[in-house]
Amino acid sequence: MTDSKIIINVGRQLGSGGHIIGQELAKEFGCTFYDKEILNLAAKESGFSEKFFEQHDEHWRSFKSLFHLHAQPSGDNSFYPNRFSQESLFLFQADAIRKAADASSCVFVGRCADYILRDYPNVVNLFITADMEERLARVMERHQCDEEAARKIISSKENSRASYYNYFTGKKWGHAESYDLCVNTSMLGLDATVALISHFIRERTRINKKEGGQ
Repeated sequence: MTDSKIIINVGRQLGSGGHIIGQELAKEFGCTFYDKEILNLAAKESGFSEKFFEQHDEHWRSFKSLFHLHAQPSGDNSFYPNRFSQESLFLFQADAIRKAADASSCVFVGRCADYILRDYPNVVNLFITADMEERLARVMERHQCDEEAARKIISSKENSRASYYNYFTGKKWGHAESYDLCVNTSMLGLDATVALISHFIRERTRINKKEGGQ
């Protein structure tokens, strides 16, 4: 990876607009965008099906409940081992993230990319939040459900994300000290938030270049 590349890692609360912000930042800085796309890369690296990664995406469960599964073919006459650890899935995904970052400037949404790429230059780690009212509205629209169901979806998904992130990084998901910038999209709206973050990234990378003597 060269110092001219930019890596933007986006942590996000469900319904905060983090995915959209990641996409807009990728356009702004000419980056390759990865959200669930990284699962496809990890599947190719490992030989396992993408569906297997999707089932356990950013989701931490005990090894016994997760991996004592029936073997399933991966398409090349091989089978999933019965005692496959979640650490192995994480390592496949981490390798895919590093290879993508080596190839070009990237925006990664979630999946502990901030930790995996912690030693790379020109890395900016963001966390995107929003007021609960707006988050509920987005989840209700996306899932076509009522507010009670939306609250359950948010609680379940975020508990999984936090457990996954905390376990593999040793940091705290959503805590300010784990990131370079935390932003509430409800304050400015999505477009203005993208502009704010873009300015921050430009200043951050400019300072990095200056400190590096470039």
